[in-house]
Amino acid sequence: MSSDLGPHVSARFPDLEGKTVIVTGASRGIGRHVGLFCGRQGMDVVLAGRSADLGEAVAAEVRAAGARCEWVTGDVSDQAVACEVVATAVRAFGRLDLLVNNAAWKGGRSFLDLDEDVYHRSFEKNLRMVYLMSRLAGRHMADHGGGSIIHLSSVGGLRAHRGTPGYDASKGAIDALTRAMALDLAPHRIRVNAVAPGFTPDDPVRLSHADSVRSKAAGIPLGREGTGEEVAAVVAFLASDAAAYITGQILYVDGGLTAQLTPPGINI
Repeated sequence: MSSDLGPHVSARFPDLEGKTVIVTGASRGIGRHVGLFCGRQGMDVVLAGRSADLGEAVAAEVRAAGARCEWVTGDVSDQAVACEVVATAVRAFGRLDLLVNNAAWKGGRSFLDLDEDVYHRSFEKNLRMVYLMSRLAGRHMADHGGGSIIHLSSVGGLRAHRGTPGYDASKGAIDALTRAMALDLAPHRIRVNAVAPGFTPDDPVRLSHADSVRSKAAGIPLGREGTGEEVAAVVAFLASDAAAYITGQILYVDGGLTAQLTPPGINI
């Protein structure tokens, strides 16, 4: 694969084999990549999302990679749906070891045009999905020896994008929640971390901007956008025994974007 597109990631984490993962927001983008990557590690996979057609196609990809996989259609900000997702994992595979909270709602509007409804939807909906899924999965993990919860955050939680104040605020709140959850759940042997991607080809904020890929890449120290597979590999690492002493952390997978005081050539 061309270096402009990023390397193919072939990392293996043998201790993940036979464990069960839930991935929300899994019908496309990073959620799809996480589901596939976990399936290739030998994990049993439960995918959830709002698009049945897209989701079933991703589930078929995971099965084609040799993994067992279940798909649940629905919005995990609905408590009944969130309950069904967790119940599906336990019913189908008998255990739950990893939750990946990827589902998100962007709701892009500049601050002066941001009406209250859009603000509440982008901020509260994103937090509610994380809260519901983490509480349900966390209770099961606490009763069965522990596990790992990983939130998909964003560089927007640290460095704001223009035109998405509600989305960025929700990601900053998720970062804070990550640290708080890590402290509360550590006695239950549950680790909680977040992965904050920079620009990837299917990033929701990136897709909403008209800037070219080349102009963005010029301002990234590593000279290119990331890939969903690279983000998925970091998720798998955090879930593995190799990261057994890591909790409460936000890992930026952004090619060095947030390391800069002022990223040149990028209007984020």
